[in-house]
Amino acid sequence: MLYLGCHLSSGEGNLAMVQTANAIGANTFAFFTRNPRGSKAKKEDLQDAAAAMSAMAQAQFGPLVAHGAYTMNLCTKDPEARAFAADILFDDLRRMAALPGNYYNFHPGCHVGQGVQTGIDQICEALSRALAQDVPVTVLLETMAGKGSEIGGTFQELRAILDGVGDSRVGICLDTCHVWDGGYDIVHDLDGVLEQFQQVIGLERLKALHLNDSKNPLGSHKDRHETIGNGALGLETFRKIVNHPLLKDKPMILETPNQLPGYAAEIALLRSLEEKS
Repeated sequence: MLYLGCHLSSGEGNLAMVQTANAIGANTFAFFTRNPRGSKAKKEDLQDAAAAMSAMAQAQFGPLVAHGAYTMNLCTKDPEARAFAADILFDDLRRMAALPGNYYNFHPGCHVGQGVQTGIDQICEALSRALAQDVPVTVLLETMAGKGSEIGGTFQELRAILDGVGDSRVGICLDTCHVWDGGYDIVHDLDGVLEQFQQVIGLERLKALHLNDSKNPLGSHKDRHETIGNGALGLETFRKIVNHPLLKDKPMILETPNQLPGYAAEIALLRSLEEKS
Protein backbone atom coordinates (compact mmCIF):
# COMPACT_ATOMS: atom_id res chain seq x y z
CA MET A 1 0.00 0.00 0.00
CA LEU A 2 1.22 3.47 -0.86
CA TYR A 3 1.18 5.92 2.04
CA LEU A 4 0.85 9.36 0.47
CA GLY A 5 0.17 12.72 2.06
CA CYS A 6 1.17 16.38 2.28
CA HIS A 7 1.70 19.12 4.85
CA LEU A 8 -1.51 20.09 6.64
CA SER A 9 -2.24 22.99 8.98
CA SER A 10 -1.80 21.91 12.59
CA GLY A 11 -3.92 24.88 13.65
CA GLU A 12 -7.05 22.90 12.87
CA GLY A 13 -6.18 20.14 15.37
CA ASN A 14 -5.02 16.54 15.02
CA LEU A 15 -8.40 14.93 14.34
CA ALA A 16 -9.30 17.63 11.81
CA MET A 17 -6.02 16.97 9.98
CA VAL A 18 -6.91 13.28 9.73
CA GLN A 19 -10.30 14.23 8.29
CA THR A 20 -8.70 16.64 5.81
CA ALA A 21 -6.22 13.97 4.75
CA ASN A 22 -9.05 11.52 4.13
CA ALA A 23 -10.88 14.12 2.05
CA ILE A 24 -7.94 14.58 -0.36
CA GLY A 25 -7.15 10.87 -0.72
CA ALA A 26 -4.18 10.86 1.66
CA ASN A 27 -3.39 8.14 4.19
CA THR A 28 -0.59 9.92 6.00
CA PHE A 29 0.35 13.57 6.42
CA ALA A 30 2.92 15.98 7.80
CA PHE A 31 2.41 18.93 10.12
CA PHE A 32 4.59 21.47 11.84
CA THR A 33 4.86 20.98 15.59
CA ARG A 34 4.99 24.76 16.03
CA ASN A 35 5.22 27.92 13.93
CA PRO A 36 7.65 26.85 11.15
CA ARG A 37 9.14 30.35 10.88
CA GLY A 38 9.16 31.04 14.61
CA SER A 39 8.91 29.14 17.87
CA LYS A 40 5.37 29.41 19.23
CA ALA A 41 3.52 26.14 19.75
CA LYS A 42 -0.20 25.50 20.06
CA LYS A 43 -1.43 24.30 23.46
CA GLU A 44 -1.51 20.50 23.67
CA ASP A 45 -4.87 18.70 23.46
CA LEU A 46 -4.41 15.09 24.58
CA GLN A 47 -8.06 14.21 23.96
CA ASP A 48 -7.84 15.43 20.37
CA ALA A 49 -4.57 13.52 19.87
CA ALA A 50 -6.15 10.30 21.14
CA ALA A 51 -9.15 10.77 18.83
CA ALA A 52 -6.79 11.32 15.89
CA MET A 53 -4.82 8.16 16.70
CA SER A 54 -8.07 6.17 16.76
CA ALA A 55 -9.23 7.63 13.45
CA MET A 56 -5.86 6.92 11.81
CA ALA A 57 -5.95 3.30 12.96
CA GLN A 58 -9.47 2.88 11.61
CA ALA A 59 -8.48 4.37 8.24
CA GLN A 60 -5.23 2.33 8.11
CA PHE A 61 -2.95 5.35 7.91
CA GLY A 62 0.79 5.01 7.63
CA PRO A 63 3.06 6.80 10.13
CA LEU A 64 2.76 10.58 10.31
CA VAL A 65 5.82 12.73 9.65
CA ALA A 66 5.80 15.76 11.94
CA HIS A 67 8.27 18.52 11.02
CA GLY A 68 10.38 20.70 13.28
CA ALA A 69 10.52 24.47 12.79
CA TYR A 70 12.80 25.75 10.03
CA THR A 71 14.28 28.22 12.51
CA MET A 72 15.46 25.44 14.85
CA ASN A 73 19.21 25.47 14.15
CA LEU A 74 20.96 23.10 16.56
CA CYS A 75 24.42 24.19 15.40
CA THR A 76 24.14 27.93 15.04
CA LYS A 77 27.17 29.95 16.09
CA ASP A 78 25.21 31.92 18.70
CA PRO A 79 25.32 29.93 21.99
CA GLU A 80 22.02 31.37 23.27
CA ALA A 81 20.19 30.67 20.02
CA ARG A 82 21.71 27.18 19.94
CA ALA A 83 20.51 26.45 23.48
CA PHE A 84 17.05 27.79 22.60
CA ALA A 85 16.91 25.48 19.56
CA ALA A 86 17.90 22.52 21.73
CA ASP A 87 15.09 23.38 24.15
CA ILE A 88 12.61 23.48 21.26
CA LEU A 89 13.73 20.03 20.10
CA PHE A 90 13.41 18.68 23.65
CA ASP A 91 9.89 20.11 23.96
CA ASP A 92 8.82 18.90 20.51
CA LEU A 93 9.76 15.31 21.31
CA ARG A 94 7.96 15.54 24.65
CA ARG A 95 4.85 16.76 22.83
CA MET A 96 5.12 14.01 20.21
CA ALA A 97 4.55 11.43 22.97
CA ALA A 98 0.83 12.19 22.51
CA LEU A 99 1.13 10.66 19.01
CA PRO A 100 3.18 7.52 19.75
CA GLY A 101 4.70 5.44 16.97
CA ASN A 102 5.02 8.31 14.50
CA TYR A 103 7.96 10.27 13.08
CA TYR A 104 9.50 13.65 13.86
CA ASN A 105 11.61 15.07 11.02
CA PHE A 106 13.93 18.09 11.13
CA HIS A 107 16.66 19.83 9.16
CA PRO A 108 19.98 19.04 10.90
CA GLY A 109 21.16 22.67 10.84
CA CYS A 110 23.73 25.12 9.45
CA HIS A 111 27.14 25.42 11.10
CA VAL A 112 27.48 29.09 10.03
CA GLY A 113 31.23 29.01 9.58
CA GLN A 114 32.09 26.88 12.61
CA GLY A 115 32.99 23.88 10.43
CA VAL A 116 31.14 20.67 9.64
CA GLN A 117 32.55 18.61 12.52
CA THR A 118 31.74 21.26 15.12
CA GLY A 119 28.21 21.47 13.74
CA ILE A 120 27.79 17.69 13.83
CA ASP A 121 29.01 17.57 17.43
CA GLN A 122 26.51 20.25 18.45
CA ILE A 123 23.63 18.48 16.70
CA CYS A 124 24.54 15.20 18.39
CA GLU A 125 24.66 16.86 21.81
CA ALA A 126 21.19 18.40 21.44
CA LEU A 127 19.63 15.29 19.93
CA SER A 128 21.08 12.99 22.59
CA ARG A 129 19.67 15.22 25.32
CA ALA A 130 16.22 15.29 23.70
CA LEU A 131 16.16 11.51 23.26
CA ALA A 132 17.09 10.95 26.90
CA GLN A 133 13.37 11.48 27.62
CA ASP A 134 12.69 8.00 26.22
CA VAL A 135 9.84 9.25 24.03
CA PRO A 136 7.91 6.79 21.76
CA VAL A 137 8.85 8.52 18.49
CA THR A 138 11.42 7.99 15.74
CA VAL A 139 13.43 11.11 14.92
CA LEU A 140 14.36 11.63 11.27
CA LEU A 141 17.27 13.64 9.91
CA GLU A 142 16.32 15.12 6.55
CA THR A 143 18.65 14.84 3.58
CA MET A 144 19.61 18.37 2.56
CA ALA A 145 20.67 20.10 -0.66
CA GLY A 146 23.99 21.25 0.79
CA LYS A 147 23.47 24.97 0.23
CA GLY A 148 25.67 27.34 2.22
CA SER A 149 26.79 25.77 5.49
CA GLU A 150 23.97 23.20 5.66
CA ILE A 151 24.82 19.91 7.31
CA GLY A 152 23.23 16.79 5.87
CA GLY A 153 23.95 17.39 2.19
CA THR A 154 25.90 14.12 2.00
CA PHE A 155 25.12 10.66 3.29
CA GLN A 156 28.45 10.72 5.12
CA GLU A 157 27.43 13.74 7.21
CA LEU A 158 24.16 12.09 8.17
CA ARG A 159 26.02 8.90 9.08
CA ALA A 160 28.31 10.92 11.36
CA ILE A 161 25.28 12.25 13.25
CA LEU A 162 23.79 8.76 13.56
CA ASP A 163 27.10 7.48 14.93
CA GLY A 164 27.47 10.41 17.29
CA VAL A 165 24.01 9.91 18.80
CA GLY A 166 24.13 6.11 18.79
CA ASP A 167 20.37 5.64 19.19
CA SER A 168 18.25 3.30 17.06
CA ARG A 169 15.35 5.78 17.30
CA VAL A 170 17.12 8.06 14.80
CA GLY A 171 16.53 7.51 11.09
CA ILE A 172 16.51 9.37 7.77
CA CYS A 173 13.88 11.13 5.65
CA LEU A 174 15.01 11.25 2.02
CA ASP A 175 13.90 14.39 0.18
CA THR A 176 13.93 13.85 -3.59
CA CYS A 177 14.58 17.49 -4.49
CA HIS A 178 17.29 17.81 -1.86
CA VAL A 179 19.26 14.70 -2.84
CA TRP A 180 19.07 15.67 -6.52
CA ASP A 181 20.18 19.22 -5.81
CA GLY A 182 22.84 17.73 -3.53
CA GLY A 183 24.34 15.73 -6.41
CA TYR A 184 22.72 12.29 -6.12
CA ASP A 185 21.37 11.29 -9.55
CA ILE A 186 18.06 9.63 -8.71
CA VAL A 187 16.81 10.31 -12.26
CA HIS A 188 19.30 8.13 -14.13
CA ASP A 189 20.59 5.91 -11.33
CA LEU A 190 18.05 5.52 -8.52
CA ASP A 191 19.33 2.04 -7.69
CA GLY A 192 22.90 3.33 -7.56
CA VAL A 193 21.94 6.11 -5.14
CA LEU A 194 20.10 3.61 -2.93
CA GLU A 195 23.16 1.38 -2.99
CA GLN A 196 25.29 4.33 -1.83
CA PHE A 197 22.74 4.94 0.92
CA GLN A 198 22.97 1.29 1.93
CA GLN A 199 26.75 1.33 2.04
CA VAL A 200 27.07 4.59 4.00
CA ILE A 201 23.96 4.64 6.21
CA GLY A 202 22.01 1.40 5.81
CA LEU A 203 18.54 1.19 4.26
CA GLU A 204 17.04 0.06 7.55
CA ARG A 205 17.46 3.69 8.65
CA LEU A 206 15.39 5.07 5.76
CA LYS A 207 11.95 5.64 7.26
CA ALA A 208 10.16 8.24 5.08
CA LEU A 209 10.40 10.33 1.92
CA HIS A 210 9.57 13.87 0.91
CA LEU A 211 8.41 13.81 -2.71
CA ASN A 212 9.35 16.99 -4.56
CA ASP A 213 10.38 17.72 -8.11
CA SER A 214 13.20 20.25 -8.50
CA LYS A 215 13.53 23.51 -10.41
CA ASN A 216 17.30 22.99 -10.58
CA PRO A 217 19.86 20.83 -12.39
CA LEU A 218 21.71 18.00 -10.67
CA GLY A 219 24.16 19.17 -7.99
CA SER A 220 22.99 22.80 -7.96
CA HIS A 221 22.81 22.93 -4.11
CA LYS A 222 19.89 25.37 -4.30
CA ASP A 223 16.78 23.58 -2.91
CA ARG A 224 13.86 24.91 -4.97
CA HIS A 225 10.88 22.56 -5.06
CA GLU A 226 8.65 22.03 -8.11
CA THR A 227 5.35 20.22 -8.60
CA ILE A 228 5.50 16.51 -9.43
CA GLY A 229 6.58 15.82 -13.01
CA ASN A 230 7.16 19.48 -13.88
CA GLY A 231 10.83 19.83 -12.95
CA ALA A 232 14.24 18.30 -13.54
CA LEU A 233 13.25 14.95 -12.01
CA GLY A 234 10.27 14.31 -14.27
CA LEU A 235 7.29 11.99 -13.86
CA GLU A 236 9.17 8.80 -14.75
CA THR A 237 11.42 9.22 -11.71
CA PHE A 238 8.38 9.27 -9.44
CA ARG A 239 6.97 6.21 -11.20
CA LYS A 240 10.18 4.40 -10.27
CA ILE A 241 10.04 5.65 -6.67
CA VAL A 242 6.45 4.67 -5.90
CA ASN A 243 7.05 1.20 -7.33
CA HIS A 244 10.53 0.58 -5.94
CA PRO A 245 10.54 -2.43 -3.58
CA LEU A 246 12.83 -0.62 -1.13
CA LEU A 247 10.71 2.56 -1.05
CA LYS A 248 7.05 1.86 -1.76
CA ASP A 249 6.12 0.96 1.83
CA LYS A 250 7.49 4.22 3.31
CA PRO A 251 5.28 7.24 4.07
CA MET A 252 5.73 9.73 1.24
CA ILE A 253 5.01 13.39 1.96
CA LEU A 254 4.49 15.98 -0.78
CA GLU A 255 6.14 19.36 -0.18
CA THR A 256 5.46 20.80 -3.62
CA PRO A 257 4.33 24.42 -4.18
CA ASN A 258 0.61 23.63 -3.92
CA GLN A 259 -2.63 24.14 -2.04
CA LEU A 260 -5.01 21.32 -1.02
CA PRO A 261 -6.64 20.84 -4.48
CA GLY A 262 -3.19 20.57 -6.04
CA TYR A 263 -2.07 18.08 -3.43
CA ALA A 264 -5.20 16.00 -4.02
CA ALA A 265 -4.41 15.93 -7.74
CA GLU A 266 -0.78 14.95 -7.12
CA ILE A 267 -1.79 12.18 -4.72
CA ALA A 268 -4.19 10.82 -7.35
CA LEU A 269 -1.45 11.10 -9.99
CA LEU A 270 1.06 9.19 -7.87
CA ARG A 271 -1.50 6.48 -7.11
CA SER A 272 -2.15 6.13 -10.86
CA LEU A 273 1.56 5.36 -11.35
CA GLU A 274 1.46 2.40 -8.95
CA GLU A 275 1.89 -0.94 -10.69
CA LYS A 276 -0.63 -3.43 -9.33
CA SER A 277 0.71 -6.89 -8.56
